[in-house]
Amino acid sequence: MTIPLVIRIKSKTAVPYKITAINPDTHDTKTFGFALPDNATLDMLPGDHLYIHATIDGKPVKRPYTPSSIPGTTGYFDLTVKRYETGLISKYLHDREIGDTVLMSGPNSGGHWVDGMAKQVGFVAGGTGITPMIAIIRWILAKGLDVELFLIFANKAEGDIIFREEWDEDGRGHASFHCYHVLEQPPAGWSQGRGRITEAILRGHLPPPGPDTVIFLCGPPLMADALEATLKGIGYSEQAIILP
Repeated sequence: MTIPLVIRIKSKTAVPYKITAINPDTHDTKTFGFALPDNATLDMLPGDHLYIHATIDGKPVKRPYTPSSIPGTTGYFDLTVKRYETGLISKYLHDREIGDTVLMSGPNSGGHWVDGMAKQVGFVAGGTGITPMIAIIRWILAKGLDVELFLIFANKAEGDIIFREEWDEDGRGHASFHCYHVLEQPPAGWSQGRGRITEAILRGHLPPPGPDTVIFLCGPPLMADALEATLKGIGYSEQAIILP
């Protein structure tokens, strides 16, 4: 019996991908499923990104998005996108329907996970900065790698937490997965983080600096810049802080 050859797709130019599914995640976030040939997958590592291309108000625009589906998946890939009023591409994508095509190029190499790079991995995410993290976490858990995972996820309100059910299930089903939520507007009785991510939160909910530890950091630029400086102050080396 011959094993079907898997085609690995990567394109420097923008090519069309058809939307085959749209699933709401939160009040302003959707996961879009895009078709690939049955024997094809994106040529990428967990954390790599695609560029979405569009012409908006007569001007060409492109923005990077990291697939939320596990690399190596054949037949389709997912993008999870939050709609921002000031986000040209996010609004464009949220206006698409099943059957529409979207132009994309890539995948492109970014701050990604490579098997064996660490035994303890911290993830610090704000809002849709979670999308590269979900691909990496799903990859590590699906492969059963001997890696301990620590996620700190900041959002405005509880209803903004993307993949909330999955985080809860991962926490129940995997002793190696730890998740700590931080909310600016927590509900009554909220028992986890309040306000914004602080040095104390980082120290309390990430693995300590060491040769077998890396930290993935992704979120709004001002947040990411401030927390990168804080992480370096705690003792994480520049090489240990990865920006997808």
